[in-house]
Amino acid sequence: MIKELEESIDYRFDNITLLQNALTHSSYANERWHNSLMSNERLEFLGDSILGMVVADYLYRSFPDRPEGELTRMRADMVCEKTLALVANRLELGRHLLLGKGEELGGGRNRDSILADAVESVIAACYLDGGMDAANQFIQKFILVNVPVTKLHNADYKTALQELVQQKRNQVLSYHLVGESGPDHDKQFRVELTLNDRVVGVGIGSSKKRAEQDAAHAAMDALFPDQA
Repeated sequence: MIKELEESIDYRFDNITLLQNALTHSSYANERWHNSLMSNERLEFLGDSILGMVVADYLYRSFPDRPEGELTRMRADMVCEKTLALVANRLELGRHLLLGKGEELGGGRNRDSILADAVESVIAACYLDGGMDAANQFIQKFILVNVPVTKLHNADYKTALQELVQQKRNQVLSYHLVGESGPDHDKQFRVELTLNDRVVGVGIGSSKKRAEQDAAHAAMDALFPDQA
């Protein structure tokens, strides 16, 4: 099966264990080896940075007339969970994942957060195996093919909200982590967003970053319904 995935991503690994590691979810690593360090989480961390840098470089060079704020929103759209999950589905990445029994029964193969993390992990695996050329090849082929030139696919609500709020002086937005739930491999974070110390939005997500986006979206709906 892993050979099929190599064909799908059009890259042959010299060290196939890197790709296997990229497909190993923390639930499987904890269940099989009782060691989360053997999961794809470290690769995900690296892949996230590589992806952000490559996309930022592409946007900077391709859109010299776009201001920083617009480039930021475009980059956020291109590397967000929904976009990466679509890439994973195109590659049928879900069926190659190694999941723990609980995550398997819970529909983990189709969960956007797990699929998006796996894409970032595969990018890192390509980088470690073949350098930036290999990582670039993957990003160019599967992510830079659908650039939101006119309309964003998935809005960066945090940035959009910040820009709207800053139209008035002395406005202070703050995100506060107020709760966590679930096992280590499937955490849910709860974030409250305050504007001048008043709660204007609450968000829940599989990471603090995603919970903050959800809170910003809720605040946009409440404060600027015409802009949301």
